Amino acid sequence: MKEIRVGKKHIIERISESKDSAINYASGGVDVYSTPAMVGLMECAAKECLDEFLEEGYSTVGISLNIKHLAATPIGMKVRAEAEIVAVEGKKIVFKVEAFDEVEKIGEGTHERFIVDMNKFLNKVNSKLKKEE
Repeated sequence: MKEIRVGKKHIIERISESKDSAINYASGGVDVYSTPAMVGLMECAAKECLDEFLEEGYSTVGISLNIKHLAATPIGMKVRAEAEIVAVEGKKIVFKVEAFDEVEKIGEGTHERFIVDMNKFLNKVNSKLKKEE
C-alpha cells in the first residue's frame, strides 16, 4: 500500500435530483436536498480520496460520522463535497468533510474510514448468515 498523505483532498460534484430529496428518503417533509444524500456524497468523496492508495483486494468502510447540515438546497442545483485527510492512525483515516451548493456551504463535519481486506471483511460479514441457519 502507498503511504497515505495528510492533506490529500478530493472533490466530487453532482446535480441534486428528486431521488436525493428529503421526501424520497423519508427523512423530512420538504422537497429539498436531504441530509442522507449529502452524507452519502461526503462519504463518496472520502472513499474516492483513498482509492489510489489501496492495493487490489482492499477497500475502505465508513466507521464514524459527525455531520452538521447547515443550509437547504433546492432539487436541481449542483452540490459539491470535499474531503481532506486530516489524520492517519494505522488503518483508520480521519477526514474533514464539507459540502456546498452553488450559493453557500451546506454541510461540514468529520468522517472516519477504516481500510479492510475485502476477503476477510466479507467472510466475517457472511458468517452472520451461517449463524442463522
